[in-house]
Amino acid sequence: ASGGVWKSSDSATTFKPVFDKPPVQSIGAITIDPKDPLTVWVGTGESWTRNSVSVGDGVYKSTDGGENWQKMGLEASERVSRIAIDPRNHDVVFVGALGALWNDNADRGVYRTRDGGKTWDKVLFVDNGTGCADLSIDPKNPDVLYAAMWQYRRTPWSFSSGGPGSALYRSTDGGTTWKKVGGGLPAGVVGRIAVAIAPSRPSRVYAVVETRNTALWRSDDSGQTWAGLNSGAGVGARPVYFCALRVDPKDPD
Repeated sequence: ASGGVWKSSDSATTFKPVFDKPPVQSIGAITIDPKDPLTVWVGTGESWTRNSVSVGDGVYKSTDGGENWQKMGLEASERVSRIAIDPRNHDVVFVGALGALWNDNADRGVYRTRDGGKTWDKVLFVDNGTGCADLSIDPKNPDVLYAAMWQYRRTPWSFSSGGPGSALYRSTDGGTTWKKVGGGLPAGVVGRIAVAIAPSRPSRVYAVVETRNTALWRSDDSGQTWAGLNSGAGVGARPVYFCALRVDPKDPD
């Protein structure tokens, strides 16, 4: 949570730190441009909400493989959970901002830039207590995105996860408009959600949904209907502290 960004050029045998110059250590997201591997985006601010986490100061971009970094804004987002890049146009970037941990703030939600980070538009916002916990973009049809919105609050003596603000959203027009996803996903009070599209079969979508019986869910029709798969302790033991969901790029199963 406070270790900066590290890079390996020898298949993870050795690593070197590449983010020591920026004035922030806490990292929430790293994304490599799918068409230009020298372009790397980093969202600062740890998104796993223990009471010991530090804050970030926005989004950074490197165009030389991490040797140099330029701040690209969103300084008040505090913690970034995910960054997604449109594979057709690397100037189109989406940022999932979880926002402040200890208080309400409006600098949270899903942001989009169409000019490589010069300007940002907030394209999905629920309320001042609900941030974006995860984000997934369809690599074959990047107009389709899923955003997991999470209502949460930490105080010195407690932590609250879930509420009416929490829900999974879907966009089919490149993030301009969003609709809640239903189709059998748990109703009632929902907490943190992780979401991932299967790259080799984008109609397959997975989600881990925090409820009183946290479980892994799967859709085979682009989020229209869902089936619960697994609620074992290995899936949902403590989803507010860590719940990362990734799908093999070649095998949707």
